[in-house]
Amino acid sequence: MTLAGSLKAGKSTLLNALVGQDIAPTDATECTRVVTWYRAGTKPSVVARYDADAALELAVLRRAGRLTFDMGGISLDRVSRIEVSWPTSDLARHTIIDTPGTSSLSADVSARTLELLAPEGGGSGADAVVYLMKTLAESDLRLLERIGAGVGGADGPLGVIGVLSRADEVGAGRIDAMASAKQVADRLAGELLPSGVCQAMIPVAGLLALGARTLRQHEFAALAQLSAMPDDQFEGAMLSADRFVRPDLLPAVDAGTRAVLADRLGLFGIRLSVALIRTGVRDASRLSDELVQRSGLNELRAALDTQFGQRADVLKTHSAVRQLLRILEPATTPRAVAIRAEAAAMLADSHDFRELRLLGRIRTVDCGLAGDEIADLVRLIGGEGVGDRVRLGLPPTASPDAVHAAALAQIQRWRARADHPLLDEFAVRACRVGARSAEGVLAYLNCADRG
Repeated sequence: MTLAGSLKAGKSTLLNALVGQDIAPTDATECTRVVTWYRAGTKPSVVARYDADAALELAVLRRAGRLTFDMGGISLDRVSRIEVSWPTSDLARHTIIDTPGTSSLSADVSARTLELLAPEGGGSGADAVVYLMKTLAESDLRLLERIGAGVGGADGPLGVIGVLSRADEVGAGRIDAMASAKQVADRLAGELLPSGVCQAMIPVAGLLALGARTLRQHEFAALAQLSAMPDDQFEGAMLSADRFVRPDLLPAVDAGTRAVLADRLGLFGIRLSVALIRTGVRDASRLSDELVQRSGLNELRAALDTQFGQRADVLKTHSAVRQLLRILEPATTPRAVAIRAEAAAMLADSHDFRELRLLGRIRTVDCGLAGDEIADLVRLIGGEGVGDRVRLGLPPTASPDAVHAAALAQIQRWRARADHPLLDEFAVRACRVGARSAEGVLAYLNCADRG
């Protein structure tokens, strides 16, 4: 999974929030201008790959409280990528690739990201992409189109999720900032999803999510002290970050602690924390959970799990087949031509690929299906998870007989719907994909019974 987006979109902060630790540098230092791979490991390790086949282990440093990597004097143009191994369960299911901003003032830096995601004449080096944006610029749309072609081919992307990043800034840090961000994200989704360049648009306040997941007890205590102050004093100091850290304001909490809170939570996070404490949140753990929920991170993680995690093998297979096609494109031997034809047929006919493509379009194409039909179809083709009972809308404890009956009912429902004479071509194909998904559930059950 690759994080991409323009400069200062918040990619490294979001990566840290997803992992729940500070493992990615967030300052605009030299190491943030290199494509960096993050994987689970038994111990912390940071290695720079340079000069084609050379490697150097880098030191992990903290400067002014910020994590960074010491590049050891290697010039940027010699480094192809940095590889970070870190002992955390949050990386067990995903390798995350953090890319330099695509709108960097340095053309070479932007080119590193483009070479990975959408190289000229080649396929993408990413199976799935999370694209961060603060607004929708023309450059974002062009890059998303290139990424879609690289990741998914001519038919569009299989795995691209859009994120309205730094979402709390949309509402200028007000208590309703995330509600405003949701409206903006919905508008962006209305512009982007019909074009098929991404499959979702989710607002996320990355700084708040990271601060919440790493919230410390003494920070909670300071927030509790702020919540006890008169509202006029507190709000008067919250007009700007500069006012919030002034030594002569909010004397209950020293200015240094307030500066740390502003750096780790932002004004929106502080304001939201105080509001939650005033309404009954009494400990750091509960506050952390509440802040994470309101940051949008849980919604993003759920989408990543459904679209990427549960379909990781499908996405990797798709990338491998497309790479095989590119390799064989110039070949003319009978064997190569036969393999190429078989690979092309697999891309066109694989039901797993059809499900993912349909998920990317079903909510945005006006196809004559009712809203409840679309919701049921999204669930059936794996939009809420790929488990049999989830697909069929059954409880986890449903018996095999109940699953069998529900699968048969769904096959009959979507076959009949596909035969409706007034449905357009897209809706007919969608209904047939749904029927095939239900057939897959039934086939799996039959195999399990025979086993």
